[in-house]
Amino acid sequence: MLSLLTDFVHELRAAGVPVSMVEAIDAMEALRHVDWADRAGLKATLGATLVKNARHEAAFETVFEVFFALDRRSAMGDDDASTPTTGSTGDADASGRAAGGGGMDLDDLVEALFHAMASRDFEALRAGARQAVSQLAGMEPGRPVGGTYYLYRTLRQLDVDALAERLREALAAEAGEGELAERLTEDEVRELIERLREEIRAEIRRRLVADRGREAVAKTLRAPLLEEIDLMHATRSDLARIEEVIEPLTRKLAARLARRRKLAERGRLDFRKTMRASLATGGVPIDPHFRTTRPHRPEVFLLCDISGSMATFARFTLQFTFAMSGQFSRLRSFVFVDAVDEVTDFLTPGADFSEALTRITTEADVVWLDGHSDYGHALEQFAATYGRELTPRSTIIITGDARNNYREPRDQFLAELADAVEAVYWLNPEPRAYWDSGDSVMSSYARWCDAVYEVRNLAQLERFVEHVAVAPRRPRRRRKIPSITPGWVPMSDSVAARPPQDR
Repeated sequence: MLSLLTDFVHELRAAGVPVSMVEAIDAMEALRHVDWADRAGLKATLGATLVKNARHEAAFETVFEVFFALDRRSAMGDDDASTPTTGSTGDADASGRAAGGGGMDLDDLVEALFHAMASRDFEALRAGARQAVSQLAGMEPGRPVGGTYYLYRTLRQLDVDALAERLREALAAEAGEGELAERLTEDEVRELIERLREEIRAEIRRRLVADRGREAVAKTLRAPLLEEIDLMHATRSDLARIEEVIEPLTRKLAARLARRRKLAERGRLDFRKTMRASLATGGVPIDPHFRTTRPHRPEVFLLCDISGSMATFARFTLQFTFAMSGQFSRLRSFVFVDAVDEVTDFLTPGADFSEALTRITTEADVVWLDGHSDYGHALEQFAATYGRELTPRSTIIITGDARNNYREPRDQFLAELADAVEAVYWLNPEPRAYWDSGDSVMSSYARWCDAVYEVRNLAQLERFVEHVAVAPRRPRRRRKIPSITPGWVPMSDSVAARPPQDR
């Protein structure tokens, strides 16, 4: 068991779940008080001791199902002769034939699964799922194919959509009429079909583990954690999941920043007040006094590129920053393609973000010439229109890949903006290795930014917002504004800073 638990912890770490040595020891100690035959209790114990963040639960579930799967039979190639495949009796299929033999007719198998789900006989459903995998998945020992492929083959031949429609009709007859009855029926059908999918998925996983071993199967099932998913290449289901976690994520981050800001109110030791107060205790400084500081809340101007390649990233940047607006003294939002327009009024408190996003894409005036990204013209227009509203307390955040379609970067306008504000940050969703390749002019803009960050996922966006919200206020520094476009300036591995002569 010790070896199994060690491998389990190593796989959790490989999947991105942070598990310390102390937590692994705690898990082993907790298992001394749990019946290992109680799979539910074992899972709850390991989850309580090893998982600290709700966003890591999905990764934990996957690894647990691989390492602690129910081993109903010893090897992948075992026959299914002992497996019942029908209704609650498990003795005969829908046609009256014995379930044991070399398999069932496809129609009989579908009929058996239908009756198992309609009667809520989950033991029969599990047996039918095993039979379906044996007959329809086409699994071969040693073949390096992922479980998703076998799942697709099985479900396609079962025709799950037709099966769901039959279930819907059967359950609707039992539930009666009315809108509530229809909704309950639809929910139950969805739950039963998902139960079938999970039983088939679990059987495929069990057979793959028996054939290849736990470590090999776990490696193929690894998926990036939700906060590590690349926003530029996320699937529709990934985007839906990210949408669900943004609000709780921002609430937790806001609470953390509030605690940090409260602690920051206590400044350095006030020696004079401390010594004066110590006179009441015979010169013993029992009650130290500290200088009071005022935490700085920046005034943020957010500029987002919403061209086709940047639309998804801009959406989540706007949503995340808007949710964190309480951490800033003021937040104004702007979007641009080759022209810039303010959208702050679309993102008022209490507004539905989906509706606001629709208004932004349809009403914002962001096209000037041809609707292709032109950072130079957008910066020139922003400086001319809103430059006078910038103050030394302002912070400009620009999001985009700096791909300017081979147009002039006109970075002197960014230099003028940077000279008027406290700080300029640039968030680039592309990998750092892609910067300054093709039509990217990232370095031309980076020299006038206080920092340039690679922000490709929620975790990096969260760290950036946390940094900006609690960053101490710094004295303004005059910057050398160029009259022509400067040349390429190399960037450090973490941030792209201004050249030393311009600091």
